[in-house]
Amino acid sequence: MLESIDPRPDGIVAVADRTTVLASMAAERLKIPWHSPEAVALCRDKHRSRAAFQRAGLNSPRNFAVPIDADPLAAAARAAFPCVLKPLGLSASRGVIRADDTASFVDAFHRIGRILDLPEIRKFHDDGDRAIQIETYIPGREFALEGIMTNGELRVLALFDKPDPLEGPYFEETIYVTPSREPESTQNAIVETCRRAVRALGLTHGPIHAEMRVNNEGVFMLEIAARPIGGLCARVLRFTSITLEELVVLHAIGRMPEDLKPAAAASAVMMIPAPGAGILKSVAGVEEARRVDLITDIEITAKLGEKLVPLPEGASYPGFIFAEGPDPGSVEKALREAHAHLRFEILSALPMLAPSFG
Repeated sequence: MLESIDPRPDGIVAVADRTTVLASMAAERLKIPWHSPEAVALCRDKHRSRAAFQRAGLNSPRNFAVPIDADPLAAAARAAFPCVLKPLGLSASRGVIRADDTASFVDAFHRIGRILDLPEIRKFHDDGDRAIQIETYIPGREFALEGIMTNGELRVLALFDKPDPLEGPYFEETIYVTPSREPESTQNAIVETCRRAVRALGLTHGPIHAEMRVNNEGVFMLEIAARPIGGLCARVLRFTSITLEELVVLHAIGRMPEDLKPAAAASAVMMIPAPGAGILKSVAGVEEARRVDLITDIEITAKLGEKLVPLPEGASYPGFIFAEGPDPGSVEKALREAHAHLRFEILSALPMLAPSFG
């Protein structure tokens, strides 16, 4: 006679922003430890999360949100320049545009509206995709923190430097390097601010990916997602006996190891920026790039014949370069050298015309 099997799942994992909503509701219904639906909803709304940070006494830019059908000139009159316009619910810098005056504000507003009207976004019927956040531009260096929450306690897995300046008008991320090269005092300030921020949002159990900026006024939280670092970038975090993906799954079922030692002294990833808009015809120089010292892998994820769309409209990168080595400076240098070998041939995309009859 077969033993009875408990049909309830042991854990739950979400690896993309929109799936965190469903995961939180499922976890609540199944009584599985995970971030609450309320906390996940806060993470996915840039306006409400800013308000939560302000209530917690954290540095936060002046901000407000308006519907995408609002009067852009009236919204511009409320803004303090320079400012940044961004969709409330999108991620990976999609639709994020800096404006330095009224004219660039209006252009950015209309451009974001066109992005949010794309069928691929409208199909989700998400209220967060029908509004635009306007906030004061925060100067400074940008960082990312990868962590995991267990019963309300944050465990830091990595702190990434973003060595390329992200000053706009678009904010295409390129290189992540860990460990951070910042002074210990700055790193401690980032971690402490992140601990306060996750408490302000109510995140309690599961992975988190946080983005922040640092300047002379301190640490400014940009956003926190209730998920691990996105896509193939997760490969940049490897431990001696486990990958980040395995770690997240083990944590979900209550078996996360205590001893986590990085597999390399330093590691980095480059999200290859789209070199232009059009149809990808060919990619050359990949083998030369792979032969660069400290490069561990190169993944060209864009397919030949695929249409490349740069930010702010684009939603993906054409590929990724990974490096591991003795120190952060060496792996960053390796990424840049490898990237210099890559040559993308892009054809102009012709506009689609409706057929004419008669």
